[in-house]
Amino acid sequence: MTADPTLDPSQATDFVAALARSARAAQREVAGATREVKDAALAAMALALLEQEPAILAANAVDLERARQEGMKEGLVDRLALSSERLSGIASALHEVASLPDPVGQVIDGQTLPNGLRVRRLRVPLGVVGVIYEARPNVTVDVAALALKSGNAVLLRGGHAAEHTNAAIVATLRGALESAGLPPELVATVDPAGRAGASALMQARGLVDVLVPRGGAGLIKAVVESSS
Repeated sequence: MTADPTLDPSQATDFVAALARSARAAQREVAGATREVKDAALAAMALALLEQEPAILAANAVDLERARQEGMKEGLVDRLALSSERLSGIASALHEVASLPDPVGQVIDGQTLPNGLRVRRLRVPLGVVGVIYEARPNVTVDVAALALKSGNAVLLRGGHAAEHTNAAIVATLRGALESAGLPPELVATVDPAGRAGASALMQARGLVDVLVPRGGAGLIKAVVESSS
């Protein structure tokens, strides 16, 4: 699904809502998926990142050029920058996530009541997770991987500076999910709707189960204030 960054708030709300509903339907399919299915999808995502390296690095070059033209500090530019080596490291991290135990269904607490009834607390998927983060392309992959491993769908809002890079990465991950037999709607980005999309994501109560800000204190404060 595509959108126009000039969308007004009402249009952005509709755009994000449509993404969230599709993510909800996709999440129901993956909630009960076996570890083997999820890990195979993670491996497919890792391979796809390496296969799509030229396209991803080309998109990243566009973002880097714009960042420098806009006077972004070199430290932030470095966090935005990708290389063949960095992309390989990001792909390797997907294999590391795959090697982790499946958290879904893990028993975290339990007791036997006086009447003999056994009560247990289990880890279960959250549902649709929204994540707002700064311009760090590796976070796009990390979040998508952890969401999949834990049986969740994710809606992403990355920093504007990484717009083209994130679009290329998300397209790659969605293609890999589909090739692995899982719905691509498990991973989506609201970036095409611009700032209005970010605001809509923060206000998507009933559509997004939990919203996670990842970044500096300023970002976290803004998300908390806008979503409360």
